[in-house]
Amino acid sequence: MAVSVSLSQNPSFTSTRRTSYLTSPASISQFIKISSSSNLLKPLMNRTLSLTQRSASVFPRATASPSSSTSSATSSTTFHGLCYVVRDNIDTDQIIPAEYLTLVPSKSDEYEKLGSYALIGLPSSYTTRFIEPNETKTKYSIVIAGDNFGCGSSREHAPVALGASGVAAVVAESYARIFFRNSVATGEVYPLESEGRICDECKTGDVVTIELDDSLLINHTTGKEYKLKPIGDAGPVIEAGGIFAYARKTGMIPSRSA
Repeated sequence: MAVSVSLSQNPSFTSTRRTSYLTSPASISQFIKISSSSNLLKPLMNRTLSLTQRSASVFPRATASPSSSTSSATSSTTFHGLCYVVRDNIDTDQIIPAEYLTLVPSKSDEYEKLGSYALIGLPSSYTTRFIEPNETKTKYSIVIAGDNFGCGSSREHAPVALGASGVAAVVAESYARIFFRNSVATGEVYPLESEGRICDECKTGDVVTIELDDSLLINHTTGKEYKLKPIGDAGPVIEAGGIFAYARKTGMIPSRSA
């Protein structure tokens, strides 16, 4: 079961190895107030696309089948594609180096360009490129990681870059708190937690399927299945396209047409 947390009034969250969830209506509402009154996520307020809208462009490698109902704690969405495997302590500077933070995600051309630099900061020990030269999208729609994924700075560009590159979901042993929170708030990727150390058993290029309803990852290359921790109430927020889209959809804030 997902754990409900209250959010600090200070939007400058620090990274930690403990995963933090946006799950209860109260915590979501409080986060909206914090984000609206600060610079956090403001460039993304006008870029809140639903999963259905994004699946044709941002997620070209994944097969997504979102549920028509948002009342359940988990979304009946399935992702299928190639996986890219990384290890422990992948920080935000490896996900998207600071030199590219001048790109504005709310501008479509800069959003695409941001995606082309996703995971460009990985060390040379990763011999397989996440994105091929002169390409803006990756062929790996699912990232499998070890412990403490997304540690480092609080830049919201990290999950945005992954989403823009074509990643549908990250499956990690654990997350830095701020990366998990930014993933939910932007609605760019599903930050899923594994119950075991999947990164030791999967290889880059394996064909995998994620079944959110069953909290299950299936590796078709090896024939193994792995249990995931339920995404909880964060699922509908991500499926809606992020915290602001979800707030408009549920009436927490006025819709743009109002």
